[in-house]
Amino acid sequence: MTIHSTHPFADPDPDPVRRLRGRLGGAVSLWTAGSGRDRSGLTVTSLMLAHGEPAHLLGLLDPDADLTEGLLDAGRGVVQLLSWPDRDLAEAFAGTAPAPGGPFRMSPFEETEWGPRLTSADTWAGVSVVDSREVGWSLEVTCRIDAVTVGDDEAPLLHRRGRYVRPGA
Repeated sequence: MTIHSTHPFADPDPDPVRRLRGRLGGAVSLWTAGSGRDRSGLTVTSLMLAHGEPAHLLGLLDPDADLTEGLLDAGRGVVQLLSWPDRDLAEAFAGTAPAPGGPFRMSPFEETEWGPRLTSADTWAGVSVVDSREVGWSLEVTCRIDAVTVGDDEAPLLHRRGRYVRPGA
């Protein structure tokens, strides 16, 4: 048996753009859309806010994700910021952790006019889709912010270099 000084599953030829994206980091949001059995959701960290009248939220979504189709079909959705205790929920909606019965069963959600909202989310926005376009391997979705609630966010969930981190960590 040989002991290696590097990770045994590390990519021998890492993608520099992917590595740059990992170093940018950001708040972890959960985008949800639909209602009843047609609900869908996706964990998203590639997003930005464009302030103005009206304000807009732009997100880079996986074009193959159920949420992307659901959001475009519904024309509206909910974007909520996750907190540190929501790590398992974030993994489930990202499709990287098991969620028996689906991720919506892991935490309580309430119906809003924009779609399902995580009841524990202190900060969230109800959005309406304005436009979408392909950008690289993603679909850039531009949404108008129709309503917003800003909470304390005492323990925000951040993602950097492939890991969830606390602010200041």
